Amino acid sequence: MKEKNIVVGITHGDINGTNYELLLKVFSRPGVTELFTPIIYGSPRIAAYYSKALQMERISWHLITDAAEAEQNVVNIIDVVGDEINVTPGKVTEESGIAALAALERATSDINRGVVDVLVTCPINKAAMPQDRFPYRGHTAYLGVACGQGKEPLMILASPSGLRVALVSTHDPIGQVAKCITQRRVVKTLEILDEALRRDFLLSSPRIAVLGLNPHAGDNGLIGSEEQEEIIPAISIAQRELGVYAFGPFSADGFWGSGAYTQYDAVLAMYHDQGLAPFKLLHLHDGVNVTAGLPIIRTSPDHGTGYDIVLKGCANEQALMESIYMAIDLYRNRQADAAARSNVLPKLYKNKRGENE
Repeated sequence: MKEKNIVVGITHGDINGTNYELLLKVFSRPGVTELFTPIIYGSPRIAAYYSKALQMERISWHLITDAAEAEQNVVNIIDVVGDEINVTPGKVTEESGIAALAALERATSDINRGVVDVLVTCPINKAAMPQDRFPYRGHTAYLGVACGQGKEPLMILASPSGLRVALVSTHDPIGQVAKCITQRRVVKTLEILDEALRRDFLLSSPRIAVLGLNPHAGDNGLIGSEEQEEIIPAISIAQRELGVYAFGPFSADGFWGSGAYTQYDAVLAMYHDQGLAPFKLLHLHDGVNVTAGLPIIRTSPDHGTGYDIVLKGCANEQALMESIYMAIDLYRNRQADAAARSNVLPKLYKNKRGENE
């Protein structure tokens, strides 16, 4: 009997950006639905609009009303917005935010009830999201609450080549970053990152490089005290108490410039641009945003809505494709890890020292 395909829920994100162009390009690839069963949380009407505007071949959408109805070898779509929706390419509008949230809420509900296996989210514009219903700084914080975590999970930027970058401070204003770099926060981030590397990426003894906050990693306290007072003690605690193979702190400029990141399984940066600027320089078109610390698998392309290139036909769909591939890989890895942990070999000997034998 043929194995059932993994069901991949894909939210359409911001309807005024390049997301529909990316979806059209991905599902125009021959045989793509043989690899997994897609469910697009979006709108056939909006898809038809972009297909016509971009002069692309129209895709045959299989319209369903419930994720449980999804069929293999077709592109399933659940209409989450209806017909009364206006598309304004390249613009931030209230309607685009409402449409993005409608897709996200429906998809999150379906993955929580087990009818979808993994979640892939197309980019949103946080400024367009309805703040009364989405008081978050992005998908990561929202999913932590929606999946019942009670705390914000961890964002990991991952590439097909093996570069993985996580952040201690994600979307904090730069003037507040130093206050966020505490022993407790660094230790907790290392713990979540280490668990994700072991559980989702199946790395048995992952090596994590930790960057310093200040130039030259503080120069032994001459350029800031955060390394001496917070980061170094946190690395020591993570090594000693949690068994994390963490090293550093390293001076960020030399670390990235010398290619030292290739010697580690992951990099823990202290703040957003310290980690994401180098990552996007290296992997703008195939980088994937992975959310660690959730009971579900969620990935997303590591780029924005692309307002500046909407309807130009030049949007690169590779990051979306890699997000789908990586979500499937992580799902299988997590299943394999759970199976291994549930069938631990019993101890086959008894230490009899002290029993006069």
